[in-house]
Amino acid sequence: MSRSPITSLPPFDPETKSVNVIIETPRGSRNKFTFDPELGLFTLGSILPAGATFPYDFGFVPGTLGEDGDPLDVLLMMDCPAFPGCRVTSRLIGVIEAEQVEDGKKERNDRLVAVATEAHENQDLKTLKEVNSQLLKELEHFFVSYNQMRGKEFKLLGHRGPTQAKKLLDQGIALAKKATSK
Repeated sequence: MSRSPITSLPPFDPETKSVNVIIETPRGSRNKFTFDPELGLFTLGSILPAGATFPYDFGFVPGTLGEDGDPLDVLLMMDCPAFPGCRVTSRLIGVIEAEQVEDGKKERNDRLVAVATEAHENQDLKTLKEVNSQLLKELEHFFVSYNQMRGKEFKLLGHRGPTQAKKLLDQGIALAKKATSK
């Protein structure tokens, strides 16, 4: 494991109790970046086809693990794109629940949805239900088509609010602690 500050960052900001999100891929980017914990830096994972871009910043919560063995994914709604490696404090507004099938193996791969604490445009959003329904459909479509381009099936199961998102975050923290204690 690297000595990157990212790998030792807690899931929550100790002062504000906001969720720490590490940006991997900025809004508007065709490049999909991923954090490599062994190297302690970000690498280019793939490039989306022409015309396809990330609709918002995409990243992860440090100190968590999902069923897929990676840190929990977060779609972060904020006014302008950040950059790979940027820590953004945020609050959860919900989760897009999904099942992913890759090489015949089925696993949950939910996407937490959060709003940056410093956001202006979406500062009043408290739950995913308050997101424009057309925008929510477009976000869901992005995840389906993005995974389809990568040869994966991404089946939407629904979307839930901040209570379920926090529950998934707590499970992800517990799973990460369990993995590091081995």
